Amino acid sequence: MGGKTNLALTKDTTAMATHRTKMLIIGSGPAGYSAAIYGARAMLEPIVVQGIQPGGQLTITTEVENYPGFRDVIQGPWLMEEMKAQAEHVGTKMIWDTIVDVDLEGGSPFRAVGDSGDEYIADSVVIATGAQAKWLGVPGEQELGGKGVSACATCDGFFFRGKKVAVIGGGNTAVEEALYLTNHSDDVTLIHRRAELRSEKILENRLMASDKITPLWNKTVESFEAGENGTLGHLVLKDTKTGETSTLEVDGAFVAIGHAPATELFKGKLEMDGGGYLVTEPGTPKTAIPGVFAAGDVMDHVYRQAVTAAGVGCMAALDAEKFLATLVFDEAGDEADTAAPQTEAAE
Repeated sequence: MGGKTNLALTKDTTAMATHRTKMLIIGSGPAGYSAAIYGARAMLEPIVVQGIQPGGQLTITTEVENYPGFRDVIQGPWLMEEMKAQAEHVGTKMIWDTIVDVDLEGGSPFRAVGDSGDEYIADSVVIATGAQAKWLGVPGEQELGGKGVSACATCDGFFFRGKKVAVIGGGNTAVEEALYLTNHSDDVTLIHRRAELRSEKILENRLMASDKITPLWNKTVESFEAGENGTLGHLVLKDTKTGETSTLEVDGAFVAIGHAPATELFKGKLEMDGGGYLVTEPGTPKTAIPGVFAAGDVMDHVYRQAVTAAGVGCMAALDAEKFLATLVFDEAGDEADTAAPQTEAAE
């Protein structure tokens, strides 16, 4: 017989599988791995679908000095490998896949589909897909990442004590970063492409009152340039009004133009705020859907630290355990209600 081949019918499905779990964790990193550790210890047999960047943002962070429990500086990728190994040791199943669709309607059990074609059926779900810092996308930015260029002053500002630093941006994040850096540096330059800030007025007043911060208006960063030692040496700037270029020598530069939470998958399925972060019940990781929890940078646009992400991951696992216990109780109650009339009829 002639005709076109039906690709849908000829697709190889031998590698596809269905995974059943009490707790599905979408995404890895401090939040996901911590949820997995607590979930596994509660015998929830968690599955972690690691996503496109297993370990999250810490895998591209070189030195970590503010995670509790380590006297000396540690490496971000090493910390994530240790968390992953601990989660596996207590019973977590790690799967290298990326969730591309979720069905959260109708309540537990929930359904998710991976890029691999695998299906995941879960009684509870912990979303730990994180957020990514927004970058300028100019030459030298990625090449000098961890070598003077950063997107987190709270994480890396300590390494620039007594040095000259710059912050790029004009919103709340940039102003907060600049103010924070004055704890470590007396020479902070704030570079903004406009002539006025977009931050809250109280933050702007604090910045303008600081004798350690110099605003540089109507400037964009055209490139990050390395110095003789291979680390950041200077920035190439362009005046947005005249088009003239100039250079600014700095030891460190912090890109602070915001973060983008990885929530595209959940649009129209879970409530989000104006920035795209998942909305949870205040003080908890609970979303509006019972049994679905969010932890880490995917729901936190304030702190965005590894230790806070790990803490909320723990909370998510504990809340998931309580939620699953209510499911068992309800099922037992339903069975008892069904059996009761039979007993009365026997009498």
